[in-house]
Amino acid sequence: RRHVIPRGGAGPGLGLWLVRWGSAERRGTRSAMSLRELSPSSAVEAGEDAAAALAEPDGPEPCLSLLPWDRFSAWLHCVCVVGFDLELGQAVEVIYPPHSKLTDKEKTNICYLSFPDSNSGCLGDTQFCFRFRRSPGRKVSLCCFLDQLDRDLPVYLKKDPAYYYGYVYFRQVRDKSLKRGYFQKSLVLISKLPYVHLFRTVLKQIAPEYFEKSEAFLEAVCSDVDRWPPPIPGKILHLPIMGIIMKLRIPTYRDKPGTTPIVQNMHQADAQISMALPTIHEVDLFRCFCPVFFHIQMLWELVLLGEPLVVMAPSPSESSETVLALVSCISPLKYCSDFRPYFTIHDSEFKEYTTRTQAPPSVILGVTNPFFAKTLQHWPHIIRIGDIKLPEESPAEAPRLLTGFRIFWQLIVIFYFFFYKGVQQKRPTEAQSVILRRYFLELTESFIIPLERYVASLMPLQKCISPWKSPPQLRQFSQDDFMKTLEKAGPQLTSGLKGDWIGLYRHFLKSPNFDGWFRSRQKEMTQKLEALHLEALCNENLVFWSQKHTEVETVDLVLKLKNKLLQADREHLPVKTDTLKKLETHINDIILALPDDLQDILLKTGT
Repeated sequence: RRHVIPRGGAGPGLGLWLVRWGSAERRGTRSAMSLRELSPSSAVEAGEDAAAALAEPDGPEPCLSLLPWDRFSAWLHCVCVVGFDLELGQAVEVIYPPHSKLTDKEKTNICYLSFPDSNSGCLGDTQFCFRFRRSPGRKVSLCCFLDQLDRDLPVYLKKDPAYYYGYVYFRQVRDKSLKRGYFQKSLVLISKLPYVHLFRTVLKQIAPEYFEKSEAFLEAVCSDVDRWPPPIPGKILHLPIMGIIMKLRIPTYRDKPGTTPIVQNMHQADAQISMALPTIHEVDLFRCFCPVFFHIQMLWELVLLGEPLVVMAPSPSESSETVLALVSCISPLKYCSDFRPYFTIHDSEFKEYTTRTQAPPSVILGVTNPFFAKTLQHWPHIIRIGDIKLPEESPAEAPRLLTGFRIFWQLIVIFYFFFYKGVQQKRPTEAQSVILRRYFLELTESFIIPLERYVASLMPLQKCISPWKSPPQLRQFSQDDFMKTLEKAGPQLTSGLKGDWIGLYRHFLKSPNFDGWFRSRQKEMTQKLEALHLEALCNENLVFWSQKHTEVETVDLVLKLKNKLLQADREHLPVKTDTLKKLETHINDIILALPDDLQDILLKTGT
């Protein structure tokens, strides 16, 4: 017989069934079972070995067999070439690798988002990025252990399975041999990873040569990417691409916020390294915020509260970089609403985001088409950047911020003076960006520390954790109780800012950013309670307990402990490997104290 045991755990009925089956076996009616079990700690070690083998292209064979293009898929979904057809308009000419799957809706979005609006007048080469929704019902990619690497990333770099990024290198040059008079084509990298600077650098290296050499060159590029090691956070990675090698490091959640471990440039041992990337995801904050510098305090608050915001710029390059800068300004908090670095009237969500029948959604849009000046004029917050041609307006009026928003905090005049002095003294833009990033970081940390302190108080005391009871629950978040803590333990302890703290927190607690942050903290603390419960079980003499209880109760205990081990592996609980091994030893000791027939059954039973 084949028996399926529910994953959720075992009740007394199952234990009684196993004991009865064991009794039947003692009477000589034995049945064979073909179940095998790999312990969770062994599974974790196997996954780490596989990842290590992946990291070395010429290393030992990993325990999980890799198919062609698995390494490529860890970084990119596909590479597209979008051209202009006189009859069809924009069209996807090439998708590589050829087996890559895109729905018709996704192809349409890529077509329109890969070209600047006609009014932009982007002659020469232009780089920008966009973001679009994946079609529902798509299968999750294989090599799940690569996806597990996501858990070691900072929250703001984690993949969002509902979206793709498109990184574009667009070329438009005069060509009299073509009917249209212009050569227009885009090379687009489609990826789930928000590594803006990395893919921008890759495109800068490969796109100009691709436009000269075409298909065969693109195939060679993709073959190079398929040799890359997996994107493991915290490791120094060497990525070959068409004769050069890029050296970089992906941040981890353990990194101190605001610090980027510097990837040292070429040493003698690294003679073949062509370039070292100081960052994989950051944009030039100084260049993005310089046009609206005197509004940065208000912009930070608008992003923090998830307010609807539209950026109107003359080119997709400026719009996309500004949107990405806005999203990053509340780091290390994750911006949890939707954002579109470049958005067009052809986007599949155009009607959803421009309707007047309901309030504007919590989203940041980057646009270049003057049509949006009328379509989105009902939006509460509009940033106009650069020499964008708007009806009945002179270019001299831009850039500016149109909003009725009342700022909650007073501006720090000293910081503005210091920063503006750097502009006058021609301080390097890199240094200005570092200063600006540090300013935003201190704002965000001063704001979030009181919330972190209060949420930590919702955690039950360790003495309340009993190995013989289910882990205790977190206390409920109370807005009133939190507000009461601000008088003595508010942001004034870590920041010189003054203003309406209570009002800002009340708005934030209703925002998607708070909801995303609290869900994440809630999950972390619940997993910590489960881990502490496992440790409490390990510290008990479980064999002695089993000797004082019936076989039914002992079998139930064994099954529950096995489920605990599987949960620790499945949910990646913060438990030491030694703790898992110790619990496995307890389980085996309990089983060995049972009759032989029950031993055979329990040693072969997974859950």
